[in-house]
Amino acid sequence: RKGKEGWSEKGGYLLTLNLIEITPDKSYSCFIGFPPHSDFGDMVGGHFSECHQGMLLPELHQQRQVPACVELHISGKGKEYLVFFRMSCLTLFFSRVLCAAFIITIICWLIFDTAKQGSRQLISFGGLVMYILLMFIFSKYPNRVAWRPVFSGIGMQFILGLLVLRTKVGFDVFNWLGIQIQVSYWAKSAKFVFGEKYTNHFFAFKVLPIVVFFSTVMSVLYHVGFMQWLIGKVGWIMQIFMGTTPVESLVAAGNIFVGQTESPLLIRPYLPYITKSELHAVMTAGFSTIAGSVLGAYISFGVSASHLLTASVMSAPASLAMSKLFWPETEKPTVTLRSGKCLPENLLEAASQGASTSIPLVANIAVNLISFLALLAFLDSALSWVGNLFDYPQLNFENICAHVFMPFSFMMGVDWEDSFIVGGLLGYKTFFNEFVAYERLSKLIHNREKGGSMYINGVKQYMTVRSEVIATYALCGFANFGSLGLVIGGLTSIAPSKKKEIAGGAFRAMIAGTVACFMTACVAGTVHKFGVPYSQ
Repeated sequence: RKGKEGWSEKGGYLLTLNLIEITPDKSYSCFIGFPPHSDFGDMVGGHFSECHQGMLLPELHQQRQVPACVELHISGKGKEYLVFFRMSCLTLFFSRVLCAAFIITIICWLIFDTAKQGSRQLISFGGLVMYILLMFIFSKYPNRVAWRPVFSGIGMQFILGLLVLRTKVGFDVFNWLGIQIQVSYWAKSAKFVFGEKYTNHFFAFKVLPIVVFFSTVMSVLYHVGFMQWLIGKVGWIMQIFMGTTPVESLVAAGNIFVGQTESPLLIRPYLPYITKSELHAVMTAGFSTIAGSVLGAYISFGVSASHLLTASVMSAPASLAMSKLFWPETEKPTVTLRSGKCLPENLLEAASQGASTSIPLVANIAVNLISFLALLAFLDSALSWVGNLFDYPQLNFENICAHVFMPFSFMMGVDWEDSFIVGGLLGYKTFFNEFVAYERLSKLIHNREKGGSMYINGVKQYMTVRSEVIATYALCGFANFGSLGLVIGGLTSIAPSKKKEIAGGAFRAMIAGTVACFMTACVAGTVHKFGVPYSQ
């Protein structure tokens, strides 16, 4: 007569049937039926159980199993009642058809596109499959993985990649945004403060003022309500399309525009109440994207603005996909978002606050680069000394990282002769930060643009455009050991009660964020037409 759905403490699915006006001396039986295969779990069969007043049907330990139908037979006075839930059957059937259609479309597109473009993008697609398998093998709970967020996230990556990298409209939009970022609105203020020759000190007086400018702009956009609206809409799209919770979707959308320490403030009141999987997703989203405030700094190095913007957007759904694969949900999410954030009272206060909040960010960037580059020089010197003992004086930190990350860079679609260089860049990004990596990448880009010999004394001086683009996508994230401490400290200060869970899941989140960036690079390598003008 009346049904109610719920969750058990162990994470299994429960269906409670409240029978009304039961005659005690009559017999009652219930049958709960499941489809042969479900979107959210493995094969399960039907289950029979005696049904009494107030009794819970036995739980089925499958993540988010939704019954296809429930039949309720009540014997007594010649009456029989049948309860049939059609919506669940249709939902499961539609999602299966949609998933199958998406997979068939991707396979057919790869076949026809390979015939036109060659086989190199198949390596990138193979790398995408490899990363998914590796994350599944090392998943926290591989038998509890909900595949909808995983495949939906990858699908969103392909859609965004095709929109930006294969259509003229999408390219023009992101290219226009990149041009606006490169326009030197901040140059007049830097010239006034630091003098005519401020460009002689490139990083201190040209790159860091961009961070101040962007921080001010973001604060003003927050004050007028534009950023809240944009983040909310993007988060809503991911929540509907991927089936993720409001907390995860909002933070992932926020990380496209703000940093990994600012985005958790969007859900600050709810952090103490989120599940471990949701907390892991929050941290993963921060590791797999970059902040809008530092985007201009990377562009000032000479890295493509349109590719950086595209990478930031594409990595958001990838972060949720990898997070849900690496740490599946095993608890009942209970948080819904209803409250907003306290904002400055007027526009001038918002601009001033944005500029002021950039001070610790600018100082943090400067001192970290000073310390990391000094440490890198020390390590290279020490390793070279050790290498001389074994007649290998070229031993340095980059060579070690290149050997470790070389297979990963090749599977992203980087040319084999460039995979050693990109492997070194990935090492710089992982063990130091993305600033060091992009600074090295910018030198390679400038060497290619100037021309000249590709090899000097057997050392390659620059890479192909394809390798540069894929490296740009792979490096576009905060997943490094420096950020690991920053995330643990920042989130612990916001939610002290979650300190143990934060410390326990941060390293896995960093790995998931790194793989999310690698997957974005794989998608870019699969869909991008390298060397083909958009007019063609």
